[in-house]
Amino acid sequence: MKFLFSVLITLATLFNNYSFSQSCCSGSSSCPIAAGASQGVLAEKQVEVNTNYQYIFSDKFLNGDTADPNFLDLFKSQYNYLRLAYGVNEKLTLSVESGYYFNKSQVGLKKRDTISSSGIGDLILFPRYNVYHHQGSSGNFDATIGLGLKIPIGDYNDSLKQVEPFSGTTYYLRKSPAIQPSSGAQDFIFYAMVFKGFTRSKFRIFSNFIFIKKGWNPLGEKAGNYSSAGLFFSKSVLKNLVVIMEVKGEHTNKLKLNNDLFLMGFYNYDVNATGGNKLFIVPQINYSYKSLSVFASYEIPLYQFVNGTQIAAHHLFTGGISYKFFLFKNKIASGTYYCPMHPEQNSTSPDKCSICGMDYIMMK
Repeated sequence: MKFLFSVLITLATLFNNYSFSQSCCSGSSSCPIAAGASQGVLAEKQVEVNTNYQYIFSDKFLNGDTADPNFLDLFKSQYNYLRLAYGVNEKLTLSVESGYYFNKSQVGLKKRDTISSSGIGDLILFPRYNVYHHQGSSGNFDATIGLGLKIPIGDYNDSLKQVEPFSGTTYYLRKSPAIQPSSGAQDFIFYAMVFKGFTRSKFRIFSNFIFIKKGWNPLGEKAGNYSSAGLFFSKSVLKNLVVIMEVKGEHTNKLKLNNDLFLMGFYNYDVNATGGNKLFIVPQINYSYKSLSVFASYEIPLYQFVNGTQIAAHHLFTGGISYKFFLFKNKIASGTYYCPMHPEQNSTSPDKCSICGMDYIMMK
């Protein structure tokens, strides 16, 4: 298991030579692209509207790789993510993405000191470009890269009102970065995906790499950089049902703070209790009907090592809907058969899509 994890992280590190990090005591990964780890490009003039709901719950806490029951009772998060994408041409797709936290909470020991927040997350501008495409009789091969920008628009300096019981003095204590809807910093996103589909066997294999270079926020915090590498195996099992198994590795490093503010006691959390390594398997299902696709996934942690005491990954469920359509008249000729989910896959005769396995339909 550790060997496999090392291989995945080595692949991700080859994509960029930085180390990676997440917010203090975070119960989830620090990747802002929810359920978007395997995005390719759309057909020219095609629009995709994608929304998904992500639920995180953890009552598991670690110090290193050892259980620590004396930290919190639980951490939970409910997040809805929205992506609007447009195919500028057959190689370039632009997307605008954001999300809203219905609730982000951590509950202290014995159900005391519950801290929670809600609100909009961050705005993500995420163009993707297909650098290579080959369609053969046995299947297709694609390679896609992306370069995105995360713009902070959510709260990152939410505070709690506290009253000193003896003097009655009111003071404000800033919430942990794990509870804030945003990091408050601009981040750069680097993305790559390679895909190989086999038409006859309805089998697909693909991988992705994500690197996020985190920026400094106005409070003198740098959530650090993040990296993940995923390997996917996909198979069509029924007419429009696809099952997917992913093996994913994540690596994060420690959050950084402004040294002058740190010496003044400005921060009320332990910077050494941030960052770590994680390995997951992620079973997924995807059901498509014409231009509509419904999907769900569940992340199962296989291995975790964190710095200091942190909230460990435990339960993470994602479910969503994707709908694709053409905003303007497309270039597919009348009488041509094409995949409603991947119109770039087309033929002059009935066939099945080498990407998703769906039956082609005729352009009228």
